[in-house]
Amino acid sequence: MADSDGDEAVHVPPPAHHHRRPPRPRGSGGGSGLAEGFAAALRRRVSFGAATAARASFAADSGDESASGEPSSSHRRGDSNGEASSAGGGGGDFSAFTFRAAAPVHRKAKESPLSSDAIFKQSHAGLFNLCIVVLVAVNSRLIIENLMKYGLLIRAGFWFNAKSLRDWPLLMCCLSLPAFPLGAFSVEKLAFNNLITDAVAACLHIIISTAEIVYPVLVILKCDSAVLSGFLLMFIACIVWLKLVSFAHTNHDIRQLTISGKKVDNELSTADMDNLQSPTLGSLIYFMMAPTLCYQPSYPQTSCVRKGWLIRQIILYLIFTGLQGFIIEQYINPIVVNSQHPLKGGLLNAIETVLKLSVPNVYLWLCMFYAFFHLWLNVLAEILRFGDREFYKDWWNAKTIDEYWRKWNMPVHKWVVRHIYFPCMRNGISKEVAVWISFFVSAVLHELCVAVPCRILKFWAFLGIMLQIPLIILTAYLKSKFRDTMVGNMIFWFFFCIYGQPMCVLLYYHDVMNRIEKAR
Repeated sequence: MADSDGDEAVHVPPPAHHHRRPPRPRGSGGGSGLAEGFAAALRRRVSFGAATAARASFAADSGDESASGEPSSSHRRGDSNGEASSAGGGGGDFSAFTFRAAAPVHRKAKESPLSSDAIFKQSHAGLFNLCIVVLVAVNSRLIIENLMKYGLLIRAGFWFNAKSLRDWPLLMCCLSLPAFPLGAFSVEKLAFNNLITDAVAACLHIIISTAEIVYPVLVILKCDSAVLSGFLLMFIACIVWLKLVSFAHTNHDIRQLTISGKKVDNELSTADMDNLQSPTLGSLIYFMMAPTLCYQPSYPQTSCVRKGWLIRQIILYLIFTGLQGFIIEQYINPIVVNSQHPLKGGLLNAIETVLKLSVPNVYLWLCMFYAFFHLWLNVLAEILRFGDREFYKDWWNAKTIDEYWRKWNMPVHKWVVRHIYFPCMRNGISKEVAVWISFFVSAVLHELCVAVPCRILKFWAFLGIMLQIPLIILTAYLKSKFRDTMVGNMIFWFFFCIYGQPMCVLLYYHDVMNRIEKAR
């Protein structure tokens, strides 16, 4: 039997990557022989695999591509000897030249993995995982330390004081805001029926939109309401104001294209023609509820409402909203309460406080972004079957401040481009002035949302937005100077999260506390 197997090995050589199955033993000792044959075959396979792995590893390390290919002829000859190769104690042919001391191991010039020429040519997934593990470990320690030092500090006194249940004027003001869109709708109906001129319609829209933003300001200043209640009212009022401007501007343009017969440079598509319609009450109601600030008679819609997905998003929204409250009460409040005014204390003390506040501020900001721009807006879109859900882009990769503002808040960005930037450019205003006007409007709205609920006028939010213009110029210069680098991205993260937002929090907190102390 052994001779016949040997003849088969001579006349029919096995493939290069396979081994012959051991001969099946005869006789009464077949069970033990079968086990010995299987063990011999397993040893040959393990030896061959080890040799192949060693050869491939050596080839990768030395840069010898030939060593990682087919087994050498001496290896194939060793395989043809069958059990002789196995009995020799190797199975794998480590006598080949590749594995000898005379074989060169340095075959070509190569950079170190962390050198400047090679660091961006490889994956850093392992280092990223290490950063995640370290981040979790460090923050877990900080959470435990904070709980041991302060205990559980969840309170609502700062946000909802004892008078919060009597903030009914703010609630009534919020519930009465829909009267202004109805007034704007009436104006548009009169204009589309040629009962009033475009000039009269524009004047009426200006009066309605101005009254809509002044009305909640007066209510908040008249009532001693909680800060959060006032902020929510001003936030909703600013959203309604932006929608009113878009509603009036878009319908004015539709009238110019349909009734006045104004020509445009390019041909209109069928979808564009479908949107050149007079407003209806249904389209207005849908627009006021939809997660967009730009009016159009119709929007792309999804086929159905995914109820299971919607429930999951609502649960996540509640979780992240609670997490924001926990971060504010447990981390931010103790820091700001025990701090000094950043413009009145020492420089080092101000820097230390800003840096200490920057970490929880980053977490709060990211939770706010995820809860509002991803969860809440998607919940609204799912309920209304609103199809265009590009509420943000990859702003975290922004290399300039200008790129950040174009990606961070897409509803506001689209509104600014559509109703401020493009109209300015069409009227011959330079690009720089159009950008300045856009940031000015944004700065005024930011100041209203913060200063009115706090009942102070310090212009910190206004200055914070307007100072983005020189940062845009700086980061644009750095991007052109240092191509393919993330210098601008690091500047963005520093000014927004490490310095800008913590400084604004400290400034407004101490100004509010000073106002309360003077009132007492």
